Amino acid sequence: MRRREFLTLLTGAAMTGPRAAGAQSSKTYRLGSLTPGAPLDAKSPLGSVLLKALEQRGFSVEKNLTYDARAAGGQVAKLPELVRGLKADGADAIVAVGYPVTLACKFANVPTVVAFGAGDPVATKLIDGLARPGGNVTGISDNATTLSTKRLTLIQQAVPKLQRVAMLWNRQDLGMSMRYETSADAARALGATVMELGVREPDDFNGVLEAMSKERPDAILMVADSLTILNRKRIFDFAGERKIPAL
Repeated sequence: MRRREFLTLLTGAAMTGPRAAGAQSSKTYRLGSLTPGAPLDAKSPLGSVLLKALEQRGFSVEKNLTYDARAAGGQVAKLPELVRGLKADGADAIVAVGYPVTLACKFANVPTVVAFGAGDPVATKLIDGLARPGGNVTGISDNATTLSTKRLTLIQQAVPKLQRVAMLWNRQDLGMSMRYETSADAARALGATVMELGVREPDDFNGVLEAMSKERPDAILMVADSLTILNRKRIFDFAGERKIPAL
């Protein structure tokens, strides 16, 4: 089987989940994955789905596929080094979770990058266009910006007199920053004041909690990425204690 066919199946697996078994191959392909947070390994929900989908398409670990799941553990500065390591180990493709990871893979000229959760790849200039991406990046373009705005509408239904909404997002992620800006514009259109609580690392959440303690918001909206997901329990606990709606 040619490498192009393997990559086509890989992208399909990421988008659609398990289906009927397809191709078989005598070659062993090397697949890596990289996230800013926890590894996308077989024990994680998404990692399990990915490997199961590939297996049902004829690519099985220890038969014709090796899988190397790596993660930065919240230390985004380590991403270029981790990408170089995967490339040096001969990865045929890397599943990149989030914009910072995908950007690091693009700059390192990894043979093929399958992006997931990176936001709008055209707006962030990861690719030239959806019809003709160019370069080495493929994957999924999502509509999470629209979904973030809809979440704000749900919050307004829970708090009809919404006046102040705290918004948390990863400042280092261009894709997440764009989602934040769209949500913030929607909040202001509803007449609400936006508490801008951008974070870059886990320690920044201490300042976020302090700011919301001093100036209580009517609601909390988090733009979900690896950084906010890894620290959302602290935010939800804070919101629960104070009976503040949070999404």
